Amino acid sequence: MRLLVTGGLGYVGSFAARHLAGAGHEVTILDDLSTGHRRAAGKLPVVIADCRDVATVSGVLSHHRIEAVLHFAGLSLVGASVADPAAYYAANVGGSLGLLEAMRRAGVDRIVFSSSAAVYGNPSTQPIPESAPLAPMNPYGRSKAMVEGILRDAAAAGQVRAACLRYFNAAGASRSGDLGEDHHPETHLIPRLLAAAREGQEFTVHGKDYATPDGTAVRDYIHVEDLAEAHARALTLLEKTPFTALNLGTGRGYSVLEVLQTAETLLGKKIRSKFGARRSGDPDTLVASTNECKKTMNWSPINSNIEVILKSSILWHSNNVRS
Repeated sequence: MRLLVTGGLGYVGSFAARHLAGAGHEVTILDDLSTGHRRAAGKLPVVIADCRDVATVSGVLSHHRIEAVLHFAGLSLVGASVADPAAYYAANVGGSLGLLEAMRRAGVDRIVFSSSAAVYGNPSTQPIPESAPLAPMNPYGRSKAMVEGILRDAAAAGQVRAACLRYFNAAGASRSGDLGEDHHPETHLIPRLLAAAREGQEFTVHGKDYATPDGTAVRDYIHVEDLAEAHARALTLLEKTPFTALNLGTGRGYSVLEVLQTAETLLGKKIRSKFGARRSGDPDTLVASTNECKKTMNWSPINSNIEVILKSSILWHSNNVRS
Protein backbone atom coordinates (compact mmCIF):
# COMPACT_ATOMS: atom_id res chain seq x y z
CA MET A 1 0.00 0.00 0.00
CA ARG A 2 0.97 3.62 -0.42
CA LEU A 3 1.06 5.03 3.11
CA LEU A 4 1.52 8.41 4.74
CA VAL A 5 3.03 8.29 8.24
CA THR A 6 2.48 11.57 10.10
CA GLY A 7 4.96 12.17 12.90
CA GLY A 8 7.22 9.63 11.20
CA LEU A 9 10.38 11.29 12.47
CA GLY A 10 9.33 10.81 16.09
CA TYR A 11 9.95 7.85 18.36
CA VAL A 12 7.11 5.41 17.64
CA GLY A 13 6.35 6.85 14.20
CA SER A 14 9.90 6.29 12.94
CA PHE A 15 9.83 2.64 14.00
CA ALA A 16 6.46 2.15 12.32
CA ALA A 17 7.64 3.85 9.11
CA ARG A 18 10.74 1.66 8.96
CA HIS A 19 8.77 -1.51 9.69
CA LEU A 20 6.09 -0.75 7.09
CA ALA A 21 8.69 0.00 4.43
CA GLY A 22 10.45 -3.24 5.28
CA ALA A 23 7.16 -5.08 4.80
CA GLY A 24 6.94 -3.79 1.23
CA HIS A 25 4.71 -0.73 1.60
CA GLU A 26 5.49 2.58 -0.11
CA VAL A 27 5.96 4.95 2.82
CA THR A 28 6.05 8.75 2.83
CA ILE A 29 6.72 10.59 6.09
CA LEU A 30 5.09 13.89 7.02
CA ASP A 31 6.53 15.67 10.07
CA ASP A 32 6.94 19.25 11.27
CA LEU A 33 10.32 18.51 12.94
CA SER A 34 9.12 20.06 16.22
CA THR A 35 10.26 17.02 18.17
CA GLY A 36 11.40 14.50 15.55
CA HIS A 37 14.81 13.89 14.01
CA ARG A 38 15.46 13.94 10.27
CA ARG A 39 17.96 11.08 10.45
CA ALA A 40 15.21 8.75 11.73
CA ALA A 41 13.74 8.60 8.21
CA GLY A 42 16.74 6.83 6.74
CA LYS A 43 16.13 6.79 2.98
CA LEU A 44 12.37 7.27 3.17
CA PRO A 45 10.92 10.41 1.54
CA VAL A 46 10.04 13.19 4.00
CA VAL A 47 7.71 16.17 3.67
CA ILE A 48 8.14 18.86 6.33
CA ALA A 49 4.67 20.19 7.14
CA ASP A 50 2.15 20.60 9.95
CA CYS A 51 -1.04 18.51 9.84
CA ARG A 52 -3.00 21.74 10.27
CA ASP A 53 -1.74 22.95 6.88
CA VAL A 54 -4.65 21.40 5.04
CA ALA A 55 -3.68 22.54 1.55
CA THR A 56 -0.14 21.15 1.81
CA VAL A 57 -1.22 17.86 3.37
CA SER A 58 -3.99 17.26 0.83
CA GLY A 59 -1.46 17.97 -1.91
CA VAL A 60 0.93 15.40 -0.46
CA LEU A 61 -1.84 12.81 -0.21
CA SER A 62 -2.83 13.38 -3.82
CA HIS A 63 0.71 13.60 -5.23
CA HIS A 64 1.81 10.33 -3.62
CA ARG A 65 -1.56 8.66 -4.31
CA ILE A 66 -1.81 7.69 -0.64
CA GLU A 67 -4.21 4.87 0.22
CA ALA A 68 -4.07 5.01 4.04
CA VAL A 69 -2.66 7.24 6.79
CA LEU A 70 -0.98 6.26 10.03
CA HIS A 71 -1.32 9.25 12.32
CA PHE A 72 1.39 9.62 15.00
CA ALA A 73 1.89 13.40 14.86
CA GLY A 74 1.14 15.31 18.04
CA LEU A 75 2.34 16.21 21.51
CA SER A 76 2.70 13.47 24.11
CA LEU A 77 3.92 14.64 27.52
CA VAL A 78 1.44 14.46 30.38
CA GLY A 79 3.12 17.11 32.54
CA ALA A 80 3.45 19.56 29.66
CA SER A 81 -0.21 19.06 28.80
CA VAL A 82 -1.19 20.02 32.35
CA ALA A 83 0.99 23.14 32.14
CA ASP A 84 -0.17 24.19 28.66
CA PRO A 85 -3.43 22.45 27.75
CA ALA A 86 -4.27 24.78 24.86
CA ALA A 87 -1.12 23.74 23.02
CA TYR A 88 -2.10 20.08 23.36
CA TYR A 89 -5.63 20.59 22.10
CA ALA A 90 -4.34 22.70 19.21
CA ALA A 91 -1.73 20.16 18.15
CA ASN A 92 -3.54 16.91 18.87
CA VAL A 93 -7.17 17.75 18.18
CA GLY A 94 -6.57 20.60 15.73
CA GLY A 95 -3.91 18.60 13.89
CA SER A 96 -6.21 15.60 13.58
CA LEU A 97 -9.07 17.73 12.27
CA GLY A 98 -6.75 19.31 9.72
CA LEU A 99 -5.53 15.89 8.62
CA LEU A 100 -9.08 14.58 8.25
CA GLU A 101 -10.04 17.55 6.10
CA ALA A 102 -6.96 16.99 3.94
CA MET A 103 -7.89 13.32 3.61
CA ARG A 104 -11.44 14.27 2.59
CA ARG A 105 -10.15 16.59 -0.11
CA ALA A 106 -7.77 13.94 -1.43
CA GLY A 107 -10.28 11.11 -1.26
CA VAL A 108 -8.37 9.08 1.34
CA ASP A 109 -10.64 7.35 3.84
CA ARG A 110 -8.46 4.96 5.88
CA ILE A 111 -6.59 5.94 9.04
CA VAL A 112 -4.78 4.22 11.91
CA PHE A 113 -4.62 6.56 14.89
CA SER A 114 -1.94 6.54 17.57
CA SER A 115 -4.03 6.74 20.72
CA SER A 116 -3.02 6.09 24.32
CA ALA A 117 -3.87 4.30 27.54
CA ALA A 118 -4.18 7.82 28.96
CA VAL A 119 -7.77 7.83 27.67
CA TYR A 120 -8.70 5.56 30.61
CA GLY A 121 -7.48 7.86 33.37
CA ASN A 122 -7.13 5.94 36.66
CA PRO A 123 -9.48 2.98 36.10
CA SER A 124 -10.66 0.69 38.89
CA THR A 125 -10.25 -2.47 36.81
CA GLN A 126 -6.80 -3.87 36.06
CA PRO A 127 -5.86 -5.11 33.51
CA ILE A 128 -7.91 -2.55 31.61
CA PRO A 129 -10.34 -3.84 28.97
CA GLU A 130 -11.36 -1.74 25.96
CA SER A 131 -14.85 -1.60 27.45
CA ALA A 132 -13.62 0.42 30.45
CA PRO A 133 -15.03 3.96 30.61
CA LEU A 134 -12.92 6.67 29.03
CA ALA A 135 -12.12 9.04 31.89
CA PRO A 136 -8.82 10.78 31.09
CA MET A 137 -7.32 12.75 33.96
CA ASN A 138 -5.05 15.14 32.05
CA PRO A 139 -5.27 17.25 28.87
CA TYR A 140 -3.05 14.84 26.92
CA GLY A 141 -5.42 11.96 27.60
CA ARG A 142 -8.46 14.13 26.93
CA SER A 143 -7.03 15.20 23.58
CA LYS A 144 -6.58 11.56 22.56
CA ALA A 145 -10.10 10.67 23.69
CA MET A 146 -11.48 13.63 21.72
CA VAL A 147 -9.79 12.45 18.53
CA GLU A 148 -11.09 8.94 19.08
CA GLY A 149 -14.59 10.40 19.38
CA ILE A 150 -14.15 12.40 16.20
CA LEU A 151 -13.00 9.30 14.31
CA ARG A 152 -15.85 7.22 15.72
CA ASP A 153 -18.36 9.83 14.54
CA ALA A 154 -16.71 10.17 11.15
CA ALA A 155 -16.76 6.39 10.73
CA ALA A 156 -20.46 6.28 11.68
CA ALA A 157 -21.10 8.91 9.00
CA GLY A 158 -19.30 6.78 6.41
CA GLN A 159 -16.48 9.29 5.97
CA VAL A 160 -13.54 7.19 7.20
CA ARG A 161 -12.54 3.73 8.29
CA ALA A 162 -10.47 4.07 11.46
CA ALA A 163 -8.47 1.95 13.89
CA CYS A 164 -7.49 3.59 17.19
CA LEU A 165 -4.58 1.87 18.93
CA ARG A 166 -4.41 2.64 22.64
CA TYR A 167 -0.88 1.75 23.52
CA PHE A 168 0.59 1.73 26.91
CA ASN A 169 4.21 2.71 27.69
CA ALA A 170 6.28 2.56 24.52
CA ALA A 171 9.88 1.68 25.34
CA GLY A 172 13.03 0.11 23.96
CA ALA A 173 15.21 0.56 20.89
CA SER A 174 16.18 -1.36 17.78
CA ARG A 175 18.22 -4.51 18.25
CA SER A 176 20.95 -3.01 16.07
CA GLY A 177 21.17 0.04 18.35
CA ASP A 178 20.69 2.51 15.49
CA LEU A 179 17.20 3.77 16.35
CA GLY A 180 15.80 4.62 19.76
CA GLU A 181 14.18 7.10 22.10
CA ASP A 182 15.64 10.60 21.76
CA HIS A 183 13.51 13.35 23.28
CA HIS A 184 14.68 16.83 24.29
CA PRO A 185 13.99 17.24 27.15
CA GLU A 186 13.55 13.63 28.19
CA THR A 187 10.73 12.77 30.59
CA HIS A 188 10.27 9.02 30.09
CA LEU A 189 11.43 6.66 32.79
CA ILE A 190 13.90 4.35 31.04
CA PRO A 191 15.99 6.94 29.15
CA ARG A 192 16.05 9.17 32.25
CA LEU A 193 17.19 6.24 34.35
CA LEU A 194 19.95 5.24 31.94
CA ALA A 195 21.14 8.83 31.61
CA ALA A 196 21.43 9.10 35.40
CA ALA A 197 23.38 5.84 35.54
CA ARG A 198 25.72 6.91 32.75
CA GLU A 199 26.40 10.36 34.17
CA GLY A 200 26.58 9.33 37.82
CA GLN A 201 23.64 11.56 38.68
CA GLU A 202 20.93 10.94 41.24
CA PHE A 203 17.75 9.57 39.69
CA THR A 204 14.46 11.03 40.92
CA VAL A 205 11.57 8.63 41.45
CA HIS A 206 8.43 10.74 41.09
CA GLY A 207 6.16 9.77 43.97
CA LYS A 208 6.09 7.01 46.56
CA ASP A 209 2.44 7.26 47.62
CA TYR A 210 0.71 5.57 44.69
CA ALA A 211 -1.83 2.86 45.46
CA THR A 212 0.56 0.10 44.35
CA PRO A 213 2.50 -2.62 46.23
CA ASP A 214 5.70 -0.57 46.58
CA GLY A 215 4.15 2.91 46.36
CA THR A 216 5.57 3.76 42.93
CA ALA A 217 3.60 3.99 39.68
CA VAL A 218 3.02 0.75 37.76
CA ARG A 219 3.08 0.73 33.96
CA ASP A 220 2.78 -1.79 31.14
CA TYR A 221 5.93 -1.40 29.02
CA ILE A 222 5.71 -2.45 25.38
CA HIS A 223 8.64 -2.63 23.01
CA VAL A 224 8.42 -0.12 20.20
CA GLU A 225 9.14 -2.81 17.60
CA ASP A 226 6.07 -4.71 18.80
CA LEU A 227 4.07 -1.51 18.42
CA ALA A 228 5.31 -1.13 14.85
CA GLU A 229 4.11 -4.62 13.93
CA ALA A 230 0.73 -3.94 15.54
CA HIS A 231 0.26 -0.82 13.40
CA ALA A 232 1.04 -2.84 10.28
CA ARG A 233 -1.57 -5.43 11.25
CA ALA A 234 -4.12 -2.74 12.03
CA LEU A 235 -4.20 -1.81 8.35
CA THR A 236 -6.01 -5.06 7.67
CA LEU A 237 -8.70 -4.14 10.21
CA LEU A 238 -9.72 -1.20 8.04
CA GLU A 239 -11.05 -3.67 5.48
CA LYS A 240 -13.19 -5.48 8.06
CA THR A 241 -14.84 -2.83 10.20
CA PRO A 242 -15.39 0.96 9.99
CA PHE A 243 -14.15 1.63 13.54
CA THR A 244 -12.00 -0.29 16.02
CA ALA A 245 -10.32 0.70 19.29
CA LEU A 246 -7.75 -1.73 20.69
CA ASN A 247 -5.27 -1.85 23.55
CA LEU A 248 -1.62 -2.53 22.76
CA GLY A 249 0.18 -3.80 25.83
CA THR A 250 1.55 -6.92 27.48
CA GLY A 251 -0.84 -7.45 30.37
CA ARG A 252 2.07 -7.22 32.83
CA GLY A 253 2.92 -4.13 34.84
CA TYR A 254 6.22 -3.06 36.39
CA SER A 255 6.65 -0.45 39.10
CA VAL A 256 9.26 2.28 38.83
CA LEU A 257 11.32 0.56 41.52
CA GLU A 258 11.14 -2.76 39.66
CA VAL A 259 12.45 -1.12 36.50
CA LEU A 260 15.19 0.60 38.54
CA GLN A 261 16.28 -2.67 40.14
CA THR A 262 16.28 -4.52 36.79
CA ALA A 263 18.42 -1.78 35.25
CA GLU A 264 20.88 -2.04 38.13
CA THR A 265 21.17 -5.80 37.60
CA LEU A 266 21.78 -5.44 33.85
CA LEU A 267 24.27 -2.61 34.29
CA GLY A 268 26.00 -4.32 37.20
CA LYS A 269 26.01 -1.23 39.37
CA LYS A 270 23.94 0.72 41.84
CA ILE A 271 22.05 3.75 40.57
CA ARG A 272 21.74 6.54 43.12
CA SER A 273 18.11 7.51 43.56
CA LYS A 274 15.80 9.65 45.64
CA PHE A 275 12.07 10.18 45.92
CA GLY A 276 10.50 13.37 44.61
CA ALA A 277 6.96 14.68 44.35
CA ARG A 278 4.54 12.74 42.19
CA ARG A 279 3.69 14.32 38.86
CA SER A 280 0.30 15.92 38.34
CA GLY A 281 -2.03 13.87 36.19
CA ASP A 282 -0.26 10.52 36.69
CA PRO A 283 -2.54 7.53 37.47
CA ASP A 284 -1.45 4.79 39.88
CA THR A 285 -1.53 1.80 37.55
CA LEU A 286 -1.99 1.29 33.81
CA VAL A 287 -1.90 -2.32 32.60
CA ALA A 288 -3.58 -3.49 29.41
CA SER A 289 -5.98 -6.33 28.87
CA THR A 290 -4.65 -7.92 25.69
CA ASN A 291 -7.50 -10.28 24.84
CA GLU A 292 -9.03 -8.14 22.08
CA CYS A 293 -5.84 -7.49 20.11
CA LYS A 294 -5.01 -11.21 20.18
CA LYS A 295 -8.49 -12.10 18.95
CA THR A 296 -9.02 -9.26 16.48
CA MET A 297 -5.67 -9.13 14.69
CA ASN A 298 -3.78 -12.16 16.01
CA TRP A 299 -1.16 -9.92 17.59
CA SER A 300 0.87 -10.47 20.73
CA PRO A 301 4.10 -8.68 21.72
CA ILE A 302 7.24 -10.80 21.34
CA ASN A 303 9.96 -8.31 22.41
CA SER A 304 8.35 -6.72 25.46
CA ASN A 305 9.99 -8.49 28.39
CA ILE A 306 11.38 -5.70 30.59
CA GLU A 307 14.90 -7.13 30.36
CA VAL A 308 14.76 -7.17 26.54
CA ILE A 309 13.46 -3.60 26.55
CA LEU A 310 16.21 -2.42 28.90
CA LYS A 311 18.98 -4.26 27.05
CA SER A 312 17.98 -2.65 23.75
CA SER A 313 17.74 0.76 25.43
CA ILE A 314 21.16 0.34 27.04
CA LEU A 315 22.67 -0.45 23.62
CA TRP A 316 21.00 2.56 22.01
CA HIS A 317 22.08 4.95 24.76
CA SER A 318 25.64 3.63 24.77
CA ASN A 319 25.83 4.40 21.02
CA ASN A 320 23.94 7.70 21.19
CA VAL A 321 24.84 9.63 24.31
CA ARG A 322 23.28 12.77 22.84
CA SER A 323 22.52 13.62 19.26
